[in-house]
Amino acid sequence: MRKIFVLIAGLHFCCAYAQQLEDPTVMTVAGVEVPLSEFLFLAQKDNEVNLLDKKSLENYVELFKNFKLKVADAKSARIQESRSFQEELATYHAQLLASYLSDKAGEEQVIRKVYERGKEVLTLSHIMFKLPEKSLPKDTLEVFNKANAIYKRIVAGEDFNALGQALKEDENSEVIYEEIDYVFPLQAFMAFEEMAYSLSEGKLSTPVRTPLGFHIILMRRKTIEPGSLQVAHILFQSAESAPEDDEALLKRANEVYAKIKAGEDFGDLVKNHSADESTRFTGGILPYFSVGSMVLPFEQAAFALENIGDLSEPVQSRFGYHIIQLLDKQAFPSFEEMAQSIYSTMNQSEWNHELKKSMDERLKEKFGFICYPEAYEELLKLCDDYFPTDQEFYDRASKMTKPIMRLNTIERDFPQDEFAAYMRLKTWSKYTYSKDYLNEMFIFFVREILTTLEKTDLEEKNPEFRQLMNEYHDGILLFEISTHRVWSQPVEEQAKAEQEWIKELNETYKVEINWNVLNNLKN
Repeated sequence: MRKIFVLIAGLHFCCAYAQQLEDPTVMTVAGVEVPLSEFLFLAQKDNEVNLLDKKSLENYVELFKNFKLKVADAKSARIQESRSFQEELATYHAQLLASYLSDKAGEEQVIRKVYERGKEVLTLSHIMFKLPEKSLPKDTLEVFNKANAIYKRIVAGEDFNALGQALKEDENSEVIYEEIDYVFPLQAFMAFEEMAYSLSEGKLSTPVRTPLGFHIILMRRKTIEPGSLQVAHILFQSAESAPEDDEALLKRANEVYAKIKAGEDFGDLVKNHSADESTRFTGGILPYFSVGSMVLPFEQAAFALENIGDLSEPVQSRFGYHIIQLLDKQAFPSFEEMAQSIYSTMNQSEWNHELKKSMDERLKEKFGFICYPEAYEELLKLCDDYFPTDQEFYDRASKMTKPIMRLNTIERDFPQDEFAAYMRLKTWSKYTYSKDYLNEMFIFFVREILTTLEKTDLEEKNPEFRQLMNEYHDGILLFEISTHRVWSQPVEEQAKAEQEWIKELNETYKVEINWNVLNNLKN
């Protein structure tokens, strides 16, 4: 409670006093004034500092003074002009901005949705009707009609797999048919995944469009994600010098299996019989794996084992025969364990719009975003005949001047030709359908304008942001100069080097401390 009181007292004083004296100077070091807000910001991070206690305050003032003296020494050495310093500071600046330009609660909600999906493994088949690399509405309509005709035949009773296989074998159909044993979140296009996870077992989807084409999906099975396993195995494989037929190979595997069941050491048998050279001398132990990581027969046999130490009978894969022993089981990872990797994957794909949607909406509201649908529709109409990266599209769009959006807080309209110029310079979208491309680029266009405005607001109006940047700036300088003056010395000489350096700093640089302001912290 005392620490909380100290923090509140410090913050209250900071606000009240700053209003009266516009953030008074508490210290001047080497001609650089240090405001009270910076002093309090750093003091509140040190749990050992009690600003209400005279001795504690005096000790902290001394530490703070020495810190600022070292920063002054680093500046005198022009460390801040080095390329490495500038790059490190710029990297931190970008990271700090990113943390402020995100809606953590909104992001967590989206990430958690993906995480919950990951607890289910989908097994499905799909028939895909290819779209051209750059497709216009007339192209998609033609391909959709083909897909829809097949969809109706399946609904009428034709066998999905037989029809898919026949279309795949038809050289003129440009159709792909696949049976996929494992589908996991964030591995397919978003539209495909959204449709797949909405289907129950045995259900058929209507044609769904992705950048690759139109897909008809049949959900074969949904199973609970079983976590991961660690196993050891013995691999029986024909030697090139003395090839064995399948029957002889299986007989040899069964003989070793019988020895294990009779009590012989598994590790010794691995060493004497396994053809897997990467694990032969380590007990046959493989890294942990989850479903979809191994060849299917091996994986199915491994996940069928229930108890630690259980043994599979010889199972055949394309590599030969395996005897598998279960060593450990791990449950599906927690949300906390997976959240960062889910975020990283989403942030680098089309899923980033879902991730950033809540922040986009917040900024739209803050800056008074208005969209003009009729003007935007005119650009969409161009997509009927031209892809947005085509010269013809730009030639026409660059002559269109109606506003497509407005930001009320800055009283600014953004016309069609300005958006067209933006698309000309930044071809970020990976969508292959003309209207999808335009829609995604408009999201990027709006987001870039809004975040640019928000960045300006942050750096001008957010005291915490400025304090964090200043703290990191001085922290780099402190590290670099301390490394040069103290930490590069032998350990036994560092304490003496520190003392001599502090003495030199106090003699070299002028320091003025405003005790009138600091003493008021105790009142």
